Amino acid sequence: MSDRIILQISSGQGPDECELAVAKLFDALRKEYPGIALIEKSPGRREGCYRSIRFEGGSELRSLEGSIQWICQSPFRPHHGRKNWFVDVSACAAADDIVIDESLIRFEAFRSGGKGGQHVNKTESGIRAIYGPTGDSAISTDERSQHRNKQIAVERLREQIAGRNQASQDHAENQNWIEHYRIVRGNPVRTYEGMDFKLRRR
Repeated sequence: MSDRIILQISSGQGPDECELAVAKLFDALRKEYPGIALIEKSPGRREGCYRSIRFEGGSELRSLEGSIQWICQSPFRPHHGRKNWFVDVSACAAADDIVIDESLIRFEAFRSGGKGGQHVNKTESGIRAIYGPTGDSAISTDERSQHRNKQIAVERLREQIAGRNQASQDHAENQNWIEHYRIVRGNPVRTYEGMDFKLRRR
């Protein structure tokens, strides 16, 4: 649905406290926005802590993009002087997956050259399959049967588009991973306080 977006909460390269803040923020958001759907959790160094959490929710969640601050004495290092921890919320890059609609595949027949002698040259058994929405095409001259060449051409077209989908997914994953290095510690869009993770009202 167009009004749904995918967001990622990331601890960046932060310590265990930031990974705990990722878990606490996700729990707080699930209470605030019941329609949130978990997609993936990347475990942190300690139990119950996460390097990142990816989830889907309504477009109103875009207001959360940016840094989130958690003010709290460290539960892991009681005598540690730092009390400010930051996590990042960002929209995820989405893969451009192409789902083939076979009704949009166009076929062109042509005369095959090469092995097969006069029969191959006289019949239009070669097939080119073209997928209209993208312009991708694949051919088959493997068989004498036009019907079989159609099947082979479609299989090759599917493999070609599957390869493009995989490349798109790999690119999206890489872009989302980069967000782990982009956290900004300052100018938070929200601030939470204490172990009970209470939202500070502005």
